[in-house]
Amino acid sequence: MDEANESAIHEQLLPLSWLIGRWTGVGTGQYPSIEDFRFGQEVSFSTDGRPFLSYASRSWLIDDEGNRVRPLATESGYWRPRPGNQVEMELAHPTGYSEIWYGHVEITGLENARITGARAELRTDMVGRTESAKDYSGGHRLYGLVEDRLLWTFDMAAVGHPITNHLAATLNRVDDSAPGS
Repeated sequence: MDEANESAIHEQLLPLSWLIGRWTGVGTGQYPSIEDFRFGQEVSFSTDGRPFLSYASRSWLIDDEGNRVRPLATESGYWRPRPGNQVEMELAHPTGYSEIWYGHVEITGLENARITGARAELRTDMVGRTESAKDYSGGHRLYGLVEDRLLWTFDMAAVGHPITNHLAATLNRVDDSAPGS
């Protein structure tokens, strides 16, 4: 079964279907306790026909020319649609965090039965940390489909700072069906 095949999308996933696929792009990072940086990122959302999306993200530090310098963050988890355009997200990080997020999805554009604009806004309900993980207590994420691009931002409360913007990126959908992909 083709994971991105619309006929394989569970009916409950339709409000999240705009996320399905592989996305790549660049972003910026900042926080009061670190130097500003630029990063590259690859994100994938997939379905196996059940009513949830599998999610994986990896990023790397890039230099001024856009070359990869070193790996940065990795996270994986699941997005689960709930009634009334609500959504749950579960994330795990190899740096010692597990998070539960709640939020809502809004479709902002629809053309010929295709979602052309959407947004998902989520806030942490729970952050679990291992003993060795850095202090991180909560977050706010916003994802948007704007002009066929996935834009997202992440604000966090960590290391004694109140919730403050940490990351933002613009990602383009990757066409895995193109020759040479």
